[in-house]
Amino acid sequence: MEEINTIQQDYNKLVSELYSQRFWESPVNRMLKTDSGSTVLHYDEWTKQHAYQGVGEAAAKKWIAKITPHTLLKRTLKQAVESILTLNENGKFYRYVPDNIQSPDYGDKWGRNANYIEINNRAIAKMKDNRCFDGILSAIKLLPAIPPSAKSWANCVILSQIFPNIYGDGYNKPVWEENSLYGIKLNAGISENVYSKKLVSAKEAVSAEEQIKIFNDLAHIRGLKTGFRTLISEDQLKIAHPYREDEAFHWNNKNHAELYIDEMVKIIKLGFDAIFIDSAKHVNGFEPWYYTGVGATPEYDQMQYIIFMIRKKSGNESLSFIGERCDIDIVRYKEMGLTAGTAWGNANDINDIKHWSDTYKYSRDYAPGPEVSNDNDEGGSTYEERLNKMRTCLFGFEYPTDKLPSFMQMHDLFPLRYDTTTHALMMTNPSYSTDNTPESHWYNLFTHDDGMWHNHNTAEIFAYALNF
Repeated sequence: MEEINTIQQDYNKLVSELYSQRFWESPVNRMLKTDSGSTVLHYDEWTKQHAYQGVGEAAAKKWIAKITPHTLLKRTLKQAVESILTLNENGKFYRYVPDNIQSPDYGDKWGRNANYIEINNRAIAKMKDNRCFDGILSAIKLLPAIPPSAKSWANCVILSQIFPNIYGDGYNKPVWEENSLYGIKLNAGISENVYSKKLVSAKEAVSAEEQIKIFNDLAHIRGLKTGFRTLISEDQLKIAHPYREDEAFHWNNKNHAELYIDEMVKIIKLGFDAIFIDSAKHVNGFEPWYYTGVGATPEYDQMQYIIFMIRKKSGNESLSFIGERCDIDIVRYKEMGLTAGTAWGNANDINDIKHWSDTYKYSRDYAPGPEVSNDNDEGGSTYEERLNKMRTCLFGFEYPTDKLPSFMQMHDLFPLRYDTTTHALMMTNPSYSTDNTPESHWYNLFTHDDGMWHNHNTAEIFAYALNF
């Protein structure tokens, strides 16, 4: 009788918690109900069997490895959420997703030491017929395979696409047709490549914005920070209008500049922690001989204002702003408001990165850092070369607090098929399906046996790095 009373008390406590959090109204549970008809979560034995863990004091940090993304992408959303909760660092499994999820706390200057891992969520979206959709749901399914943050510094997932792209948004095209992510529309909401129309139109509707927030919440449960890529070259920006043609963007138009700020703030308020700024090095026309964007960039003081106002309007002073190719001129980029800059130092030489780590150790607001690869990567590096750069990025310091920020791409963790590259998938959006199913696209997008072995090797590197 006493045992029955205890069970009843536990049940009443659970029900009380669920009602106090208005559990049935949360976006993640509406998503689960629409996708699978059930919101009851179960411990995932498959995840337990495929989990790697950190070494030493980081043993509680777990993630799935020695897989190809196809293995996770073909799973259901419910399985993905169950996998995320099974990997929970505190060892507890929750039968429901908490409603009030906070980003992991690494302090206001977290972005200065972070590892940034860019995931092309358009490339892993569902491809069927000539349409492309559900990219954020695929990113959710991939979260269990992203190594969590270390003790001293965060891992941050950067999504390649949030805003609609100018050329063929919502469609896949043959590999020889341009469908570039280096051109976006503002004032047009979320890209059709990214969200699920099925969830938007369901009885228990989950909006495109809520789907983005769900991704961020689940990433935060995983102990990860999150961010997205944006552009600043004005000929790569358009302003959408409901009943007339898109408008060309101009930085010397005050209304356009304010719209840009407001668009960034809207997305940040969905739970992101960082913004990666393409071509940030070339603000104010700086070093134009290296510039590969199209159109004018903001003036220097204008870029300062933009970053300041995004932080102010979003209410998030700890936002990390990463500037592409913003390297040695510490004063220029720190005073611009940036937190980290890419592609600095020789990632093939760990002693070189240790030297720069020591050089910049007193610069706590901003530092440039090395990269395994970037969005312009055309391939050519061997698996071992990538692994060596990863070791350098993750261990190139004397003390963990002096670690430089680092940068890598999806391909560095999950190797792509041999006839494509990171940059090719930024410029084009082909389906690799052989039978018009999303599963076939996912299977053919990545390498298999050697890709699994490379993923295993990256996991071993992270396992030791997470202990710092």
